[in-house]
Amino acid sequence: MHGLGNDFMVIDLVNHKASLGPDLIRQLADRHFGIGFDQLLLIMPPTSSDVDFDYRIYNADGNEVEHCGNGARCFALYVRDKGLSRKNPLTVGTINNKLELKIEPDNSVIVDMGVPRFALEQIPFRSNEQATVHKRMISLASGSLQVEFVALSMGNPHAVLLVEDVDNADVVEIGTALGSHPDFPQGVNVGFMQIIDAGHVKLRVYERGAGETLACGTGACAAMVAGCVLGRLNDTVQISLRGGELTVKWPGKNSPVLMRGPATTVFEGMIQI
Repeated sequence: MHGLGNDFMVIDLVNHKASLGPDLIRQLADRHFGIGFDQLLLIMPPTSSDVDFDYRIYNADGNEVEHCGNGARCFALYVRDKGLSRKNPLTVGTINNKLELKIEPDNSVIVDMGVPRFALEQIPFRSNEQATVHKRMISLASGSLQVEFVALSMGNPHAVLLVEDVDNADVVEIGTALGSHPDFPQGVNVGFMQIIDAGHVKLRVYERGAGETLACGTGACAAMVAGCVLGRLNDTVQISLRGGELTVKWPGKNSPVLMRGPATTVFEGMIQI
């Protein structure tokens, strides 16, 4: 499945049993020798009474991650289309959060992404100041560069940079350098945002463990929130990613972020594990 080109292998572990270690996930993720995906999504029986399913996400490098908004939309449609549940909305439990997923009549999905977090220990991010905009030196092939960004968590860590021209931003080199900066002990997803106007931005995201993807749902939410705290964006914003469009709403402090967008099934298959 894919959400705006951010693609996933989705496995039903409600009706099937399998154990997938990091080596096997990396093998399956290989687009030449395996199946190929940005992330692996596992649909699992609930481990608590207040959720309908458990939702686990693994990057192509085999590491488990906390959140994936594009994947959540695919999760909702998979569960409905396979008859695993007719509930709408669904509540699913991630490794560190609960999400509400609602399928709309046009088959788009609204995901309640939760309340953004700025506390440094919750991102996590090491800093001596509780500033809105942080600065760090990074090393590039052309020399050192100081970058400014807004750091926050959408259930996973994000650093959002404002750029004048997202199409010509050095996404890979800066994303790699900042994404592995020691002040982000769990790594960080790096967003490059160009503000078109108060209701529209263009965005590229370099995701930890996956590289640049065509779309990143949590990255879109993080970028929108960052633009709002900087006073540059409205409470409803169209996010243009390389894979397509998302709509993100955030009423403000202590309110959850709502993301709306499509999800698509590409093909089905069987593999012996």
